[in-house]
Amino acid sequence: MLPIPAVPLAPIAALGTATTLEALGLPDGFDDGDLLLEFAPLLQPPYLLAGLGLAVGVVCGLTFSKLVQQRLDRWKQDRLAMLPLADLETVLPWTGLLLGVTLFLGGSLQVFGFASGAALLVAFLLSLATGGALWVQLVRLMKQVEAGKFKAVDFDNFDEFF
Repeated sequence: MLPIPAVPLAPIAALGTATTLEALGLPDGFDDGDLLLEFAPLLQPPYLLAGLGLAVGVVCGLTFSKLVQQRLDRWKQDRLAMLPLADLETVLPWTGLLLGVTLFLGGSLQVFGFASGAALLVAFLLSLATGGALWVQLVRLMKQVEAGKFKAVDFDNFDEFF
């Protein structure tokens, strides 16, 4: 790729519509596509970001699942309290899970042409809303189990989420 010489703007504006590469002082053999590539760099799609987010989400999700299963097993055996759920042991994997989902969704949206800031913001809001609703539902289910009033989960009824 040939270096692009610095061209002052005033002579370019004075040329009007009859601008040519020679008039701009560009070397022979210069392709005008090279000039466009300088202004619109083609970056590799963020597959690495989406893959990293998927890996973090799966690892943290499995960790969180195992911790909830251990709490349920301890409650079954010794009637130890399952709540409060919001302690450091369970909040860290849950936060990692939300971060992984955010990175995965954000990277995936960037692959389809969304700007990186907008994609990550939309992904963060989606994962926060979904994760918050699932956290509330999980706490309610644990309360029902402890009270002995466990019933089937109805995910179609949205007024039970909040």
